[in-house]
Amino acid sequence: MSDTRIVTVDIGGTHARFALATIAPDGTITLGEPATLHTKDHGSFQLAWQAFRDMNGGTLPDAVAMSVAGPVGGEVIKFTNNPWIIRPARIQEMLGPTRQTIVNDFAAVAYAVARADETEFLHLTGPEIPLPETGTLSVLGPGTGLGVAHLYRDGKGSYHVQATEGGHIDYAPLDLIEDAILVRLRKRHNRVSVERVVSGPAIVDIHATLAAMQHEAIHEMTDVDIWNAGISGQDSLAAAAVDRFCLALGAAAGDYALAHGAGGVVIAGGLGYRIRGTILSSGFAERFRAKGRFSALMAGLPVKLITHPQPGLFGAAAAFAREHLHQ
Repeated sequence: MSDTRIVTVDIGGTHARFALATIAPDGTITLGEPATLHTKDHGSFQLAWQAFRDMNGGTLPDAVAMSVAGPVGGEVIKFTNNPWIIRPARIQEMLGPTRQTIVNDFAAVAYAVARADETEFLHLTGPEIPLPETGTLSVLGPGTGLGVAHLYRDGKGSYHVQATEGGHIDYAPLDLIEDAILVRLRKRHNRVSVERVVSGPAIVDIHATLAAMQHEAIHEMTDVDIWNAGISGQDSLAAAAVDRFCLALGAAAGDYALAHGAGGVVIAGGLGYRIRGTILSSGFAERFRAKGRFSALMAGLPVKLITHPQPGLFGAAAAFAREHLHQ
């Protein structure tokens, strides 16, 4: 058997990442150098595909694995935070690939978790042990939205990935500050979901709420500005917003673990990796465990951060290998 070459794509709300990948007969996946395109710079997925094809001399492999930020399985894929539309039945006609795999973006991350080496995880809280080989793992991560999936492993080397839209469940505040965040959000949204508080853009409302509570003027800052100022520690209000974000992330991670019956939790995404230091020094762990009668149970769950640089691309390739190559 020879290697299989594919295009692997990870499409989020802000970026579309493309890479060439090689899948060896033994299942080993090797990613080429990723190319990151801004979705706002390309009017459609087809135009972004053509741009990547041009970067690679005008030709691409005839197989594609796609990770997309939204529900999959219908005749039309519409993205949760991105205006592109993809019709899976027309991919061969429009783009050329004769084989395709399309998975939800956090299903792809769960595939990456299933295949990643133990060295590619950073321990966050709970017992410092490997992730269990049997049972369910909750996988979640903040980005433009909040992605959630879960992974079941049977202890014999096989596994099943389940995509979800868990980022859209109702948000539950846990203290007076979060009550104030909810009040602010309800002025614009009839229903406030978790990703309105636990996602990259959500830092703007967290920051504005803290400013109002301090009776400070709300300066116009983008989410990127707030993240940069908060992570660097150069701005105390922005730093407090990032810390508050970590509390909300910890509470949400614990909720998903309870809902999934998980034996471990994995945090993923570029934002999660970027704020890993703040997660470790914040009240993330305390919020994760603070589940009343189940606090002891939560304290026994290992919680880790996947450090693979491109889990979406790697996971989409793993999903392709599983579907088409039975690996």
